[in-house]
Amino acid sequence: MYEYITGKVVNTKDDYVVLDNNGIGYKIYTSKNSLIDIVIGQNVTMYIHFSLREDGINLYGFTTEEELEMFNLLLLVSKIGPKVGLNILSSLTPNQIKLAIIKNDSSQFCNAPGVGKKTASRIILELKDRINKECIVINEEPELENDEIEMAIHGIMSLGYSKGEVLKVIDKIDTRGMAAEDIIREVLKRLSK
Repeated sequence: MYEYITGKVVNTKDDYVVLDNNGIGYKIYTSKNSLIDIVIGQNVTMYIHFSLREDGINLYGFTTEEELEMFNLLLLVSKIGPKVGLNILSSLTPNQIKLAIIKNDSSQFCNAPGVGKKTASRIILELKDRINKECIVINEEPELENDEIEMAIHGIMSLGYSKGEVLKVIDKIDTRGMAAEDIIREVLKRLSK
């Protein structure tokens, strides 16, 4: 029914965001991974899954189409509903889910609330033929070499930048031997361009 909704972020909670689009506030349930990229007051596009069930109508949305596609795949697994799907996507990125399925590593899924060994095994069994192995990025985040990088990431995020933005820039910088202040300075210089 809805492909996406673009609007101004009015409010965020642990598992949802409220978007104002032309005076209508949409409550959109989302994953913690999508919430990282969302800042109150900014415009954002959420890719939507519309759910009509006997307990109500709900919108589930994500900041990337890849995350929405993975959510829809997870819903194909028997006994997995939207809540468990969100829990999995809050614990793992779509790429990490694909890798866990390909490697037959059910322990990765057990970190998500509501997912036990049986459910994790069912996810792997039911989705292994649906995962496109060619589209997997092996190293999706740069290796965090030391505490200096972590301190720099948290420092820059406190200025309102998303973790995704910061990691993309840090990935392009040779951080070996750099102090957190130097990393912050270099990242901010590149982000301001």
